[in-house]
Amino acid sequence: MRRHELTDEAWARIEPLLPVNTGPGGRWRDHRQVVNGIVWKIRTGADWRDVPERYGPWQTLYQRFRRWSTDGTWERLLAHIQVHDDAVGAVDWSVTCVDSTIVRAHQHAAGARKRGNRKGRSGHRSTRRSTRRDQALGRSRGGLTSKVHLACDGRGLPLAFTVTAGNVNDCTRLTEVVQAITVARQGPGRPRTRPGHLIADKGYSTHLIRAWLRQHRIAHTIPERSDQLAARARRGHRRCAFDPALYARRNVIERCFNRLKQWRGIATRYDKLAAHYRAAITIASLILWLNQEPQNTP
Repeated sequence: MRRHELTDEAWARIEPLLPVNTGPGGRWRDHRQVVNGIVWKIRTGADWRDVPERYGPWQTLYQRFRRWSTDGTWERLLAHIQVHDDAVGAVDWSVTCVDSTIVRAHQHAAGARKRGNRKGRSGHRSTRRSTRRDQALGRSRGGLTSKVHLACDGRGLPLAFTVTAGNVNDCTRLTEVVQAITVARQGPGRPRTRPGHLIADKGYSTHLIRAWLRQHRIAHTIPERSDQLAARARRGHRRCAFDPALYARRNVIERCFNRLKQWRGIATRYDKLAAHYRAAITIASLILWLNQEPQNTP
């Protein structure tokens, strides 16, 4: 087994879930060879044309990656692993941490094909702006960037994420990320969707977020900003409950981002399409779950 390739144990867990070619034409190239090539490409951040020949033609790898990004295959693989780990009690639901990270977009990430009618100079400008929003690209201090909003469990493994333009405020996406957490049950019962206890930094300290969390009966630990503390003191109100020891567990999401950004194709965005970049994050998240130490079945 070469570096960045799936282990035999990891491959045995996902192989039965991969699509089977039932359409016209010849047999598909070996799935394991192609998946290893896709993982190598995202891990190294190389161009598709530079993937080593041992993984097969780069066109085959790209087409398989694009097809499975479109039909949701990568998401189904990740969901299956999450369901299995939850069934054996491996998922740590005691805390769920939410945060975001900025990702610099390479110049090759810009310039996705624009759709829609162009009516004069003003029409061209509006189309360009809307295309950037659609592809999760925006201008921020770092230039053209994207932002990954993510929720992880108490072990620091991704539960759900969303990708937006880099200039989108963190607090505007918390509800979207929390609502994206859906881990189905292997047996009867509703999917697990509500965190046991949510932890976030002071960037998420808003009245609307706290009200939404209380409405959905989600216990949370979010520190207040200094201006909010001063305003409460002036009005004679008491501070929101805050447990420093529990808040210290928020470091798991920082470690999660650190492991994801060890993949060069994620630390820097090279993909023009937001759907392809989301698929790359899904694949990296899948590998993190597969490489997690196995838990004993209770």
